[in-house]
Amino acid sequence: MLSDKCGDVEENDKTKRLPYVFRACAASRWEFFTVIAHAPGRSDGGIVTAADLARMKPTVLLVNTSRAPLIEPGALLSPLKSGRPGMAAVDVYEEEPVLDPHYPLFAMHNVVCTPHIGDVTRDEYEVQFADIFDQIVSYAAGKPINAVNPQVLESANLRR
Repeated sequence: MLSDKCGDVEENDKTKRLPYVFRACAASRWEFFTVIAHAPGRSDGGIVTAADLARMKPTVLLVNTSRAPLIEPGALLSPLKSGRPGMAAVDVYEEEPVLDPHYPLFAMHNVVCTPHIGDVTRDEYEVQFADIFDQIVSYAAGKPINAVNPQVLESANLRR
């Protein structure tokens, strides 16, 4: 059984009741809310809606490292702008990879964005860091590799 002061949810009933417990608690008790797993039995997503986010206290930190669709598409930006929830940390996005350098969440002072690395293992870190090191060495040698948006390398600020 999952339990807190806002309500109890039986394990076999949590898929059906979790959104309702969340809605009841979001405005009153929680200081942070973490989306960490796909909800079994639900394929429609949108478990957390814009209205749910708007009910959160301004001190709440929303963390989503799970699946972007669990938060209703398009629902995060407006509540964050209005300060409810007050902060967010995300590493999953409605469309990935995010190629737009002007993606709205990237410019917000109350949002930390990471590049979908929330569930990376130690072994994967070693592989990634080796790849990153190779890319830095290549860039420093004037021969960048694996650039997703190579056109930015031609900007005046990056020319040698």
